[in-house]
Amino acid sequence: MNYTLIYYILAFLISFIFNFFTMPTLLKICYKKRLYDVPDARKVHKILVPRLGGILFLPSTLIAMSAVLMARAALVDNTIELNQWTFIFLTGIFIIYIIGVLDDLIGLGANIKFAVQLVTALAFPLSGVYINNLYGLFGIYEIPFYIGYFITVFCTLFIINAMNLIDGIDGLASGIAAIALTGYTILFATNGIEIYPIFCVSVITAILVFMYFNIFGDEKKQTKTFMGDTGSLTLGYIISFLAIKYAMNNENILPYRPNALLVSYSMLLIPVFDVARVILYRLRKHKPLFGADKSHIHHKLLRTGMSQHKVLMTIYSIVLFFIVLNYVMSSVINITIIVVLDIILWTSFNLWLDKKMKA
Repeated sequence: MNYTLIYYILAFLISFIFNFFTMPTLLKICYKKRLYDVPDARKVHKILVPRLGGILFLPSTLIAMSAVLMARAALVDNTIELNQWTFIFLTGIFIIYIIGVLDDLIGLGANIKFAVQLVTALAFPLSGVYINNLYGLFGIYEIPFYIGYFITVFCTLFIINAMNLIDGIDGLASGIAAIALTGYTILFATNGIEIYPIFCVSVITAILVFMYFNIFGDEKKQTKTFMGDTGSLTLGYIISFLAIKYAMNNENILPYRPNALLVSYSMLLIPVFDVARVILYRLRKHKPLFGADKSHIHHKLLRTGMSQHKVLMTIYSIVLFFIVLNYVMSSVINITIIVVLDIILWTSFNLWLDKKMKA
């Protein structure tokens, strides 16, 4: 008997119940202890809002996964197998989570946060999870370990920080993360992998509950919260792992998929492209790379006169557009051409936005 649907339902229910009934208590503590996200030059909000909404992502996911694994052991074979990469991944996510909590509570320097991210990223290839095939990008297919190691670490750091930096308006980073995780749920499930989709369902449920309080919460009723660095860094780390895991060519786990790298890249195209554009913009303007400003895509859309909700739906639509477009093109067009087309489309859209802001 296939119990997969039962596992999905159990993961959803446990994650939902834990988050939905714990969040109000957490918010009361935040308001009482004045644990607020303070507005600055980069942020859109002008009021004090609790910033610890993302602190529940990891606990709820681990609780839901533990329950599912125990149910699976009882229903199937009474065993629970954990591989080396599982321990390294869990250790890494716990470290990232702790750093996020400390940053949200007392504030940490950028150098400290980057150093910790680097250590956790360096561990991925050592556990056997790394990009080992470019699937024809720039005419390159299989790559040696030392090159894959560097690419994997770079991509992990870039994705983590891209998710952190795009967290600028209500529901943006969380919504993009939910879309990406839904995509990975489908991708792994259709390839016969059971554990990753269950893990994704647990995280998605936690995100959706958070989004309810984030988007529809009322600061006057003390029901509004932001995810903080705890949430954005944790989600960035999780998504970077899933992206690399799916992109890796290991036929002992997944069959060869010629579009594996393209699909993983497409799930994260908007936050990655946005950060890359902002970096190039700051270099051109001789501005500090890590300084606070309002040059991200959501800031630009807001300056065209859109409301936050319209900006949110616009970016969601763009995310889905690129995912669907790239997936459809992957069966008929070379990955290099698709990436070039993505860059042209993204650049054209930003040039149009620049023109619209000046109008």
